[in-house]
Order: sequence, then structure tokens, then C-alpha cells
Amino acid sequence: MSFFLRARPALLRAAIARPVVRAQLAAPSMIKSVRMYSSHDDESFEEFTKRFEKEFDEAYDLYEVQRVLNNAFSYDLVPAPSVLEKALQACRRVNDYPTAVRLFEGLKVKVETKEQYQQYLDELKDIRQELGIDLSEELFA
Repeated sequence: MSFFLRARPALLRAAIARPVVRAQLAAPSMIKSVRMYSSHDDESFEEFTKRFEKEFDEAYDLYEVQRVLNNAFSYDLVPAPSVLEKALQACRRVNDYPTAVRLFEGLKVKVETKEQYQQYLDELKDIRQELGIDLSEELFA
């Protein structure tokens, strides 16, 4: 018992007298800010058209068709009629009539003027008749 009484103050002194280890921060010259920018090449309209035609040809279910359609309409340009034709064929392939009708609603919002919309309708008239796709204006008139 006397051993513990004598050893106790020595243990306390050892615990108190420990050297303090301070965290060392890196010198300011060692810290460097690096900006990570993604660099993408600009895509021409022809490349855009080819890419989305290919993606619509490869779309195998409704989710893929709607995903590719959403991506195509998210750009600051209106897809070419050939892309829209491939999109309509993809809608038919997955047997989804509502998405085909919505494609024309999106096109109406995307174009700048009614004349442009009418030009797209004239260009896509054959595929619309072939697939039996009505416009929302015709459905609710």
C-alpha cells in the first residue's frame, strides 16, 4: 500500500510534465489553390445531330428514350428534323405514344417562332402520319 502512495505523486508529475505537441500547419507558401475546370471541345451541330441520332437508335427502353430526349432538348439549340424523326421511331419502338406527343409540345416551346414550328411540322408530316401521332392541339380541339 505504501508503494502506491509513494508512486502516485510521481505518476501525477509525469502526466503533468509531458511536453505539449503542437500541430504544425503547412507554411503558406506550401498551400496552393488549384482550380479544376473541365475542358470540353465545342461540338458542331452536325456532330450533335449524329450523336443523338445514334443514341435514339440505341435506346432500348422507355427510360432511355426519355433520358436521351431530355438531353437533346437541354441544349441551347433545336434538334434537327432527322433527330426528331429518330426520336419518334424510338418512341414507337418502345410503344410510348404520350412521349411522342410530348416531343411536339417540347418542340413548340423550343422554337423561336410559330413559322419555325410549322416548318418542323411540315418536315415531320410523313413520319407523323406513318406512326399515327396526333398533336396535342388536335387531341384537345
